[in-house]
This record gives sequence, structure tokens and C-alpha cells, in this order.
Amino acid sequence: MTDERGRIAVVGPGAVGGLVAALLHRAGEDVVAVARPDAAKAINDDGLTIRSGQYGSWTAPVPAQETVPHGARIILATKAFALPDSIPIIRAAVPVEIISLLNGLDHMQELRESCPGASIAGAAITVEAARFSPSVIEHRSPFLRIAVPVESADSATVEALRKAGIKVTARDSEDAVLWNKFRFLAPLALLTTYWDLPIGPALTRDENLTAGLLAEVSNVATADGLPTTVTTVAEALHGLPPGMRSSLQLDIAAGRPSELDAIGGALIRRGEKHALPTPAIAKMVDTLQGSDPLESRRD
Repeated sequence: MTDERGRIAVVGPGAVGGLVAALLHRAGEDVVAVARPDAAKAINDDGLTIRSGQYGSWTAPVPAQETVPHGARIILATKAFALPDSIPIIRAAVPVEIISLLNGLDHMQELRESCPGASIAGAAITVEAARFSPSVIEHRSPFLRIAVPVESADSATVEALRKAGIKVTARDSEDAVLWNKFRFLAPLALLTTYWDLPIGPALTRDENLTAGLLAEVSNVATADGLPTTVTTVAEALHGLPPGMRSSLQLDIAAGRPSELDAIGGALIRRGEKHALPTPAIAKMVDTLQGSDPLESRRD
């Protein structure tokens, strides 16, 4: 089996992963997109077309395949619920490094248990992008930022991301990196999805429920190691464009599997771990579970 340690495999070339893969390819990196058969065929046939106000518009002839090259460095950009399906091909490749861009908190343990010999880091990406087909992606935000733990700041994959024009910053620890995004992402996702409204009106639809949600998220984040106040979270949410919606909201509204468990479920489990009540979160998750095809299949 050929060892391809210099190659970067982007597992999950959707809106976010496809944008990252195209930028890496344009920067001259040896990158491959790892996708399901139909998506891999479309990418091989048409390349990845990117439309971006920040980076311009171009088509990157990124090669695509269904498996991870042996010994590759992996950028994991699937949805959290797709991780169980991705683990076997990741494990079989014996990767040397994995940078995970998944939302949530619980996936890191599963990755480390599955690939004990790899250098693994949980990172957080901040971007708004949409995929119109397996080969056409629109980068909608005027930014693309990735935060990584300080111990991964000088890794080969992180250096490749910087070379590709992506702003990469290093923070103290992996938990701090993941929670720094999650404490804002979770209430944004739950509020917009629960009310099926943009974040502006969702914040004020039921002020008691919003207050309970923000308090519970802040308490769990603080207990988990990232001191957080309700004011910090509230100010960040009120500072968002009032018309902003979340991917969780869009997925559930479209009848697609969603990251409800990776977001709301993870908060409830962390609350139980620290003996912290999370009734507002539980109310929202319980209501939404019946609308999530993925959750319905688990029942």
C-alpha cells in the first residue's frame, strides 16, 4: 500500500470542506476530496467551482475519491452525524494527522479512540458558505477563520491552511477552542430552529425561554472549563445580523438529518455530567426531535 504522508485529504467536501479543499489546491497543496460516490464523480467531472467575495471566483480541479489515501493528513469537515460512517475509512487509512472542523464537543473522544496513533486536534471554523450542487459552492461571509489549539499551531496541515490564505489563530487548549465557538453556536442554532425564525426575532419571541437557555449554556460552559457569563453570550447573539439563520434550522426545515444531538444533546449530556439542570435546552430538543429525520430513525 502506497504511503501518501504529504497529501491532505478533505473528508466531507461540502460547503465548508469544499471551500477549504479548493483554496488548498489553488495554493499548490497536494489535496484530495473524499466524498460519497455521486459527489466524488461530480467533483472529478466538473471540479469545485467557488464563488467568493473574499477570494474571487474560480474552478479548482480537485481530485476526488471515496477512500482516504494511506498515511494522509486529514481535514475532517463532515456534519457531526456523519462521523460514524466516516470513521471506518479514516481508521483504515492510518492517518498521521487529523484536524477536525466538526461542530459539537463529543466527537473528539471517538476520533481518538479510533485513530490512537494519529495527531488529532479539534478546531473551530467560522464561515458562512452554501453548496448549490456537489461541485458549486458560494462563500457568503467576508471572512474565513479557523481556531486551533496552541499545540497544533505549527503542524504541517495548519501551515498549509495559512498558505492557502485562511486566517488561523491558536488558542490555549482544545476545550477552549471548541467551547469558544460552541457557547454561541448552540443558542443560535436552538433558538432559530425552535422558532423557525431568524436570530433577531427568535431572541425575543419568549424572553423567559431565551434567558433560561443562555443561563444553562453559560453554566455548562463554565463547569466544563471556559468561564462564561450570560451577558457574554447575549451580547454576541444580539450582535449578529438579525436576519441570520442557522444550518440546523435549514436542515430540519428541509427534512434533512441534522446536528440536533451534537448540539442540544451534547449540552444536556455535559449538564448531567456536572449535575447542572438544563430544562430549557431539554424542552427545545424534545420538541425538535420529532422534526429531525435522523432522530426519528433512532427512536
